[in-house]
Amino acid sequence: MVVGVNDAERIVPVDITLFHAEWVKPALTANGLRSRLYLTSTDFAPEGRETLRAPFVPLQNDNNDMLMQRFLSESFVLEEVLFLSALNVARQVARTRGRRQTVYMVGFDFRPDAGASEAINHDYAPGNSADRFFRISMQEFFFLNCLYMLKDSDLDVVHVGDRSFSQLSAEDLNRRFHVSRDRTSRRSADGVQVTAELTTNHFGDRDRLERMIRAARAAGADHVKLQKRDIESFYTPDQLASPYVSPFGKTFGDYRRGLELDRDDFAFVDGLCRDLGIGWFASVLDRPSFEFMLQFDPAMVKLPSTISEHREYLGYVASNYRGSVVLSTGMTGLEYEKWLLGSFVHCRNLYLLQCNSAYPTPNSDCNVAVVRHYHELSQANPRIVPGYSSHDFGWLASSLAIAAGGRMIEKHVKLGNTDWAHFDAVAVDLTTPEFRDYVTKLRETEEIVGSAVKKVNASEHHKYRIAA
Repeated sequence: MVVGVNDAERIVPVDITLFHAEWVKPALTANGLRSRLYLTSTDFAPEGRETLRAPFVPLQNDNNDMLMQRFLSESFVLEEVLFLSALNVARQVARTRGRRQTVYMVGFDFRPDAGASEAINHDYAPGNSADRFFRISMQEFFFLNCLYMLKDSDLDVVHVGDRSFSQLSAEDLNRRFHVSRDRTSRRSADGVQVTAELTTNHFGDRDRLERMIRAARAAGADHVKLQKRDIESFYTPDQLASPYVSPFGKTFGDYRRGLELDRDDFAFVDGLCRDLGIGWFASVLDRPSFEFMLQFDPAMVKLPSTISEHREYLGYVASNYRGSVVLSTGMTGLEYEKWLLGSFVHCRNLYLLQCNSAYPTPNSDCNVAVVRHYHELSQANPRIVPGYSSHDFGWLASSLAIAAGGRMIEKHVKLGNTDWAHFDAVAVDLTTPEFRDYVTKLRETEEIVGSAVKKVNASEHHKYRIAA
């Protein structure tokens, strides 16, 4: 969970934003709302976002002791020293979860001379430099006081920075969460995310699964995607009993059960991906699988085209999940799109991936222009992320999707060919350089597309200048 103060969501999306100052409202509105809940003392009430009100208590010279007393009490107010209120939110989370919570204090360097984040291209906060210096620098005193007060509490507060009391540097934090500088820049809010879709081509074999994940990471993918289905309820008894020859048995049920990953397998995937610094998520094809996946606290789940007619289940996810949802739109039209936009209003981001469900997809049916339509939807609703799920051969359609505004590209991958498995002609073989070359083409496309802001580049010069 990420808790932000003031307009910090302009730097990174957050779950809860706390503020009391009026200047924060235009800052949030101008940059697009990126928080799930706003906790404020103002009249801020953005449409489609949850808002809670709390009283604001300004800081005065003679009530410093009262501030710390309130911090230790059960009451909640918005303090002028906002990080104290944010820590109180963390304490409420600890109580609700019934376990100790680690809080990483990121961005609190207490140095007004350090300036704003490079993501802040316009500062909405009023006040002169002397006033700002006083307000920011004096907060270090309260922070040190707070660390003392929280000893042996349900919060373990870790300050990230370069102060004498810092427990982690920014580099240490990145290493702990496996984020390198180049991958941070690549996976920015506007960057293209490449997903290696493993499907069930791991065949339920953990060694094979690990090889695929490592190969996808080495090729430059941002995510790997798996699948999860409840075999006994997803298929009919007749389907499960039908003949099918595989190493797992003689029926289709034997085959499908052999391909499924269990809890230990997903825990292994989670740990491996953390170690490698690559994201992972899964297609959840039914409600039992969705409920199963929640134990891993996923930031993202996918609902594939194959279940687009399962409206009751899709509606359940829309009502009960607050992370990001990836939806491929194969075999659907505008009616489905309208239903999605009206139903998935609570998720953090809604990834709409243009897709054709034919394997392979003929060039005439790729319809990459739909990605441009999704991009236009995202201009009116920043929660929407346009993308493309590639079932076609090669890289060209995927590159064109990026040029059309796509910000997530998904490609099927496999590890060699197997005669008994389902035929996956469009999957790129990870035992060859093909997927690495595919990702390289997409990165080149991303670089060539560049920015939509027209400007003079450093590489340009006038051949014929007008004399002064």
